[in-house]
Amino acid sequence: MPQPAPDSADILRWYDRNARVMPWRVPPDASRAGQRPDPYHIWLSEVMLQQTTVAAVGRYFTAFIARWPDVHALAAAADADVMAEWAGLGYYARARNLLKCARVVAGDLGGVFPDTVEGLLQLPGIGPYTAGAIAAIAFDRKAVVVDANVERVMARLYAVAEPLPDCKAELRRLAGGLTPDSRCGDYAQAVMDLGATLCGQVPECGACPWRASCRARALGIAAELPRRRAKPPKPVRRGVVYLARRPDGAVLVETRPDKGLLGGMLGFPGSDWVEGEPVARPPVGADWRELPEEVRHTFTHFHLRLKVRVAEVEGSTGRFERIEPDALPTVMRKVYALAGG
Repeated sequence: MPQPAPDSADILRWYDRNARVMPWRVPPDASRAGQRPDPYHIWLSEVMLQQTTVAAVGRYFTAFIARWPDVHALAAAADADVMAEWAGLGYYARARNLLKCARVVAGDLGGVFPDTVEGLLQLPGIGPYTAGAIAAIAFDRKAVVVDANVERVMARLYAVAEPLPDCKAELRRLAGGLTPDSRCGDYAQAVMDLGATLCGQVPECGACPWRASCRARALGIAAELPRRRAKPPKPVRRGVVYLARRPDGAVLVETRPDKGLLGGMLGFPGSDWVEGEPVARPPVGADWRELPEEVRHTFTHFHLRLKVRVAEVEGSTGRFERIEPDALPTVMRKVYALAGG
């Protein structure tokens, strides 16, 4: 007996019963009644969710909405305040683009987000995936929305054996072929929810609404898909960071350059991060001592090892501030903790 073709109606029925609860999401019963989510909320959540898990994003989203309840408020915010609120969420170029985008929407578009993929793509920091997600979820436009969860579902549903990232275009084409003409936002969220739950790293095929149509399940290879091309090992970069502290508890800080890793974030002075031996120059004259442990942190493309040198200083020149560790990016928070907080 041939397998039935997958039907978007099946996953929508599943979503109506099993949708995950998220602070930016309109639940399916309200969505079916015509309620649309706030585009500002969807845009903010989608930018935060780039390269970040739903679990990690929740508290950041809630904090941002409480402090800046609409795009006009965010556009008027000080850069340093937004960067500090973003600290710990990673991929800090997103925060810089968030502000650029908010200021374009508030200043040039009267606070109204475009409701099409084409219009959204004109905004800073919005690429094809984010534009599709906002168009579908906020405006119910028929748009193809493909994240890692959707890729996993499509690879299994159609038994695509070619490894990622080589098969990305094919998975997008397959996803587009299943996108319905109505309830587009609910459908996009349904497939993402399926990939994040039942069709996760270890598939739970028995409860899947598409189990009868899934070719990988029929072939017994669901757990093997999607395949991925082997990644080269990450290089290790090394650096030195300096933490100078005054008797009043203030520490020497700097704002990192806008471009590059941790751009625009608060941090401590130090050397460049290089694959060889770093060239380190103390920021102020002091009796520096090197801590016996090092800070280890992993970025997307490399591992980082930082030697930490500390000193107690009296009235040195420079920018000394009493800081809250939560305002620091994660790697600098590790430095601060290692130096005794």
